[in-house]
Amino acid sequence: MNTTTRVCVIGGGVVGASVLYHLTKLGWSDVMLLERSDLTSGSTWHAAGGFHTLNGDTNMAALQGYTIRLYRELEELTGLSCGLHHVGGVTLADTQERFDMLKAERAKHRFMGLETEILGPEEIKQVAPITNIDGILGALYDPLDGHLDPSGTTHAYARAARMGGAEITMHCKVLETNPRVDGTWDVVTEKGTIHAEHVVNAAGLWAREVGAMAGVYLPLHPMEHQYIVTDEIAEIYERATEHPHVMDPAGESYLRQEGRGLCIGFYEQPCKPWAVDGTPWSFGHELLPDDFDKIEDSIAFAYKRFPILETAGVKSVIHGPFTFAPDGNPLVGPVPGLRNYWSACGVMAGFSQGGGVGLTLAQWMVDGTPDRDVFAMDIARFGRILTPGYTLPKVIENYRNRFSVAYPNEELPAARPFRTTPLYDVFDRMGAVWGQQYGLEVANYFAGDGEPRYETPSFRRSNAFAATAREVRAVREAVGINELQNFGKYLVIGRDARGWLDRVMAGRVPAPGRLSLTPMLNQNGRLIGDFTISCLSETEFQLTASYGAQDYHLRWFDNWLEGDVHVSNISDTRTGFQIAGPNARALLQEVTRADVGAGAFRFMDVKALQLGFSTALVQRVSYTGDLGYEIYVDAMEHRALWDLLWQAGQAFGLRPFGMRAMMSLRLDKFFGSWLREYSPDYTPAETGLDRFISFGKPVDFIGRAAAEAEQATGPARKLCAFEVDAADADVNAYEPIWLDGSVQGFCTSGGYSHHAGKSIALGFVPTGRAEDGLEVEIEILGDMRPARLITTPLFDADGARMRG
Repeated sequence: MNTTTRVCVIGGGVVGASVLYHLTKLGWSDVMLLERSDLTSGSTWHAAGGFHTLNGDTNMAALQGYTIRLYRELEELTGLSCGLHHVGGVTLADTQERFDMLKAERAKHRFMGLETEILGPEEIKQVAPITNIDGILGALYDPLDGHLDPSGTTHAYARAARMGGAEITMHCKVLETNPRVDGTWDVVTEKGTIHAEHVVNAAGLWAREVGAMAGVYLPLHPMEHQYIVTDEIAEIYERATEHPHVMDPAGESYLRQEGRGLCIGFYEQPCKPWAVDGTPWSFGHELLPDDFDKIEDSIAFAYKRFPILETAGVKSVIHGPFTFAPDGNPLVGPVPGLRNYWSACGVMAGFSQGGGVGLTLAQWMVDGTPDRDVFAMDIARFGRILTPGYTLPKVIENYRNRFSVAYPNEELPAARPFRTTPLYDVFDRMGAVWGQQYGLEVANYFAGDGEPRYETPSFRRSNAFAATAREVRAVREAVGINELQNFGKYLVIGRDARGWLDRVMAGRVPAPGRLSLTPMLNQNGRLIGDFTISCLSETEFQLTASYGAQDYHLRWFDNWLEGDVHVSNISDTRTGFQIAGPNARALLQEVTRADVGAGAFRFMDVKALQLGFSTALVQRVSYTGDLGYEIYVDAMEHRALWDLLWQAGQAFGLRPFGMRAMMSLRLDKFFGSWLREYSPDYTPAETGLDRFISFGKPVDFIGRAAAEAEQATGPARKLCAFEVDAADADVNAYEPIWLDGSVQGFCTSGGYSHHAGKSIALGFVPTGRAEDGLEVEIEILGDMRPARLITTPLFDADGARMRG
């Protein structure tokens, strides 16, 4: 066994083997994998081995598609069989809500190039004849669905990695992982110590324990999962072709052919977490005792959906643990707070996602960044606020919701409320209907008297519609107030702060007392942040961005930190409110002795003002696109600032507004949103953020070469706004845009402009066609809705109110 290596991968399941192979594929041959037992020990060996492309996140679906296509390549490369069965699969819908979800997924697949299709009940019966179609409205058919041999596939990855120069050492338990001062690692094993430049935690069931060796908590938990293999069934083995997969969300089950019988597994409601206090090191190729009691109701439902099961004998029961993250997606990427330590854990659907996870992590390590937006599985998406006490109920919730309808406006209840602001009780008494972001309770809207305190999950306009309209009207006609807690906020100080910001940010760094808006780019010139920079002095700056991207952005800052610069996260210690609307200036003037008139306090100014007891940082800017101010104070003064503004504001019609209204208001000005319009999938020129890039500054800012190259050639697509002739459903995201009879674009987000009384969508179309008045069709829940490209904002088109 080598004692030095560039990369040490810990864990010999399908994910660890995939990471190792992809590192060699991208050119790193000095890599090794350590496995405490044999390859596939843990969860891999007893997995059902199914694979599918269906995923609510389009980038995850694309990576799953990559994984599935990779298996043939592995077989050709290694000569080993992955045991592939491309039998296709149908996902059933027994309610209109489930059918809406499948139609929305089919629409996404159109621009992704996935050949799925919607089937009616009789077509389902032809494709999957053992299915009882009573009560079924339709299904989504995916020809790529199938299953494979878990052991054969893992060994194929391993052989391919060895062919690329990788070393695999089995029966070598890791005992410690100790960082060196230079960022490299000493991996202490039963067979000696290995010095590694990078460590990859792909330890599966033992990922928590391996993470703890490095002093980090990884938010994942194993759950018991059970599936059944039947005896031979004549209706199955006498078929000319293999029976396809059938996913039955109503029955929380998946079914496929296994040899001459069937395999059916369940995501039952009375589920059980496993190894709550840690995975035993002695666990390996064992199974858990059969537990038919917890799947009794699921089996009864399966007998109705697939009557053939009722008379089938049971050949075997597979009951074993799998690890899940709180949202069901993997935990992948560089672990925030550690150097050269990488995660490839929580990959519950290993044979759907393992190839994509391996590719993503290898790109990240070798190239410095993945080639697409992978925030949905980035370990930084949770931040370092999570605890085992939070993770467990969220994992249980996710397991139970594995086959549930995923609504765009749904707010899941487990482990809430967790983190709250000092205004939580005040807003709760005012009727707040709560959402959460990054563990923080955020008011989505405020229910009126007699209105329910719960937003009905839906793909169509929800019961929040009327309340949102009231809040929008309050902002546009008087003045509204909204918390600023859910902004990510960072303090950058030091002699070299300005120079460092010029390097990290693509835009202009403002002069003292002023703000600027700027994109932040990765090395490939793609968007990894949209920031406001506030210059408080030549050596002190405040940055604001998305609250949910705190660890994502801090990790990037840490990677590029140099000189006399210190960056601190003040997201939860500096907070406050924004006020917006035609009466916002009058309200601000009422609570301060300073002159805040248009001449004294210009648009994009930042000032320190005395407001009541507090010295507040006040910025003249608002995401609502209206006359507005952001007011920041120490979190300990948050409640006092509220009392001051609320009491003074009654004379000006002050009303609270939530995130539903905010998302409607921003559509009036066609403002983009992080991870909707702005993400690593897109570039500044495509989204229009290139207008904020300071190409004239002499600094070689990160991503400059790529941004300049795109400026020279022009982007192939352009982000535009559309007025949609919608019915009762607005654009959410990824709906295809039809032009000249074919799909030539897609939506990034949308909704209803309560100010204008119009349904609005934002999305990409070919640059050469992006002209005012362009007629297109947008497919919403299977319906083709006429839409027209618009270039004039719906509110304050000349900026007179916002800037005046």
